[in-house]
Amino acid sequence: MKKLHKKFLCGGGTAFAACCIAAGAVALPQCAEASNVGRRYPSEKHAIVDRVTGRTLTVLTSSAYSDAKPYQTHDTWTSDGDWIVFRSSRGDNGSQLFVVSEVTGDIVQLTDDPTVNTGTANLSRKEMKLFFMRGGRVGTGRTSSLPQPDSAAPPAPRQVVELNIGLLIEDALAGDVEAPEAYERVVATLPEDIHGSALALDADEAHLYLGVSLSPPAPRAPQRPQQQQQQPTTGRSEVDSRNTNPTETREEARARFEAAGKGKSGIRAVDVRTGKITKVIDVDLRMGHLQANPWTPGEIIYCHETTGDAVQRIWAVNADGSNNRPIYAETPDEWVTHETVAGPDELMFNIMGHLPYLREKPTGIAVVNLRTKQMKLLGQVEEDMGKGMQGGFWHCNGSPDGRWAVGDTFKGSVYAINRQTGERTLLTTGHRMRPDHTHPIFSRDSRRVLIQSGLLTNGKSLNLMTVECN
Repeated sequence: MKKLHKKFLCGGGTAFAACCIAAGAVALPQCAEASNVGRRYPSEKHAIVDRVTGRTLTVLTSSAYSDAKPYQTHDTWTSDGDWIVFRSSRGDNGSQLFVVSEVTGDIVQLTDDPTVNTGTANLSRKEMKLFFMRGGRVGTGRTSSLPQPDSAAPPAPRQVVELNIGLLIEDALAGDVEAPEAYERVVATLPEDIHGSALALDADEAHLYLGVSLSPPAPRAPQRPQQQQQQPTTGRSEVDSRNTNPTETREEARARFEAAGKGKSGIRAVDVRTGKITKVIDVDLRMGHLQANPWTPGEIIYCHETTGDAVQRIWAVNADGSNNRPIYAETPDEWVTHETVAGPDELMFNIMGHLPYLREKPTGIAVVNLRTKQMKLLGQVEEDMGKGMQGGFWHCNGSPDGRWAVGDTFKGSVYAINRQTGERTLLTTGHRMRPDHTHPIFSRDSRRVLIQSGLLTNGKSLNLMTVECN
């Protein structure tokens, strides 16, 4: 019979504190090591009906904690199709990784380390495993009420970790969770000179690709006087505010983006089995949105990150560093963004149309063939945002079966587009697009769309929801 983890002996949370008091000094060391890894949270699953479309949405999380899914460039469903991974501040240790069951609504905590980089979560498409990065100094995501470590203390080593979530979920549901280390394997410990903040899993799952910064971060733009008098805004809100300002001229925007996009970046390959790290490529630009083609081994997609428009946004490179190339050679009048692999040979992206001068050219969700370079526009929507600003599609994703595209808009609506007929269907509305965007993505069976929504909280925090596509 397996030995119960110390957390379960002590109960965790408030029960943990009570146990420590009752057990006295002898039991205190055990309680101090308690972890929330494997902790179960009650279901928050319920249904709501969209007031405009009449469609039923399944709400999977509805607490006051902000629950965010991975970016739409990365898998969100586990390999068995039953669980959705997300990051949340529930658990009182900063942002951590969790899974929620679509069927039962059960929520299970996967990590409990303040140095976990929850933005690097990569699910295996073949096994019930999860890869992520951790280490370095504790970030700002940790709950402020928790004691911060001594700044003079050396930071934890940066590591790439493999987590056996299949076994962890099984043990959590059985109430028989072991120590966190029983479910982990350290894939690689990174050298001190490698500062990675992005991770992508190759299609053959033999390698992980690590996006690294080779230059200091760009300085943040100073706040306007009226902003300094308001409540602090998130970086996302500040970027959105500036990028949707109709009074900023095209020339002013270009100068701002040019400054923000300067830097040096690189990609490193990490052998999943041995941990060996090799160089893929270094580039003279600020890199972002690192992703691997889920169907084609050895193909990496990245972008020139400027926090907005770029002269040439989308790039691809082979895993051996060869054939570094632009994807969709855009014109100076186009604002290209939010690219995501939509098939073995396809990349889907948005040509933005939210400012008047952008509508002088065709805009909307587009698909480009990675081999032939042929491009097709799938459609655009018209939105009057007021104050001289237009809306339109913002983010997009393709269904694994190749039949559908999905896109969200500036007003927080989500549309499905039948790629065979061009028919556009409004799925759901009113999702606020704050404190972050909905970032829609299809389920593995191409039947449902998952979003993160500010609907229930009027944009104060995010909840996870799904809606049927067809």
